[in-house]
Amino acid sequence: MDVSRPSTSSSSIDRQRGIDRAIGLLELLLVRRQPMSAGEIARHLGAPRSTVYEIVKRLTDARMLEPVGSGGQVFFGRTMHLFGAAYLEGDAGLRRAGEALDALSAETGATVQCCALRGNKYVVLDSRDGTGIFHITSDVGVEVPLPWTASGRVLLGHLSDGEIRSFIPPEDFRLPDGSALPVQRFLDDVAQARRDGFSETTGLASSFTWCQAVPILGREGRADLTLCIVLPVDSDAMQRKRCLSLLVAHARRLGHAGGDRRIA
Repeated sequence: MDVSRPSTSSSSIDRQRGIDRAIGLLELLLVRRQPMSAGEIARHLGAPRSTVYEIVKRLTDARMLEPVGSGGQVFFGRTMHLFGAAYLEGDAGLRRAGEALDALSAETGATVQCCALRGNKYVVLDSRDGTGIFHITSDVGVEVPLPWTASGRVLLGHLSDGEIRSFIPPEDFRLPDGSALPVQRFLDDVAQARRDGFSETTGLASSFTWCQAVPILGREGRADLTLCIVLPVDSDAMQRKRCLSLLVAHARRLGHAGGDRRIA
């Protein structure tokens, strides 16, 4: 008998499949950002309804999910909030980024964000809304195509042109207004951001905004996170220059902190 290979029993395969489906369920709720019934979840996951009902019940018992309304729908429960709070306590880098956002918001009065890659999309990890009359907001955790953002041009600076072409789905080059962003233009923007150490975009995700992003470099010298600021498109050159200078200064102080998991 060959004991060098671990046996793969049907029960272990079933457990693995159950874990995968539980993760898929949580991912689906995160992307949809609204309550769903077990039947809806089963259809989206292509999973047996009975299996999904069992997973939903177990997660509800653990308060990771909570019932919403009277239609049998569920959404994230308070235990998920506790997990998030524990993550923030353990991530010194993200805590420091939050402090930088507080300072930047006070210094500029503009919407400021800490952003990252999530798969092949861009997400806002943390944000502070602007205080001016022109109020721009952005939802934390919503996945956005990378070509729509200034941060996307910074976060991909470690990849070659070929790797970027393979990484980004072709449909993500279609902007919200329906126009197509030329792939080569995006590649040129990434190269420019790599040379400059920052990126500025306007009229991509919104025709009303001017966006600036700078990298927060991790230990390997690549952009693990970005700090970005969202200004009105008609902001003057002096304001944009001042905001970019503040972003660069805060990002440099945060360098190497993004991957630091020590509680400090």
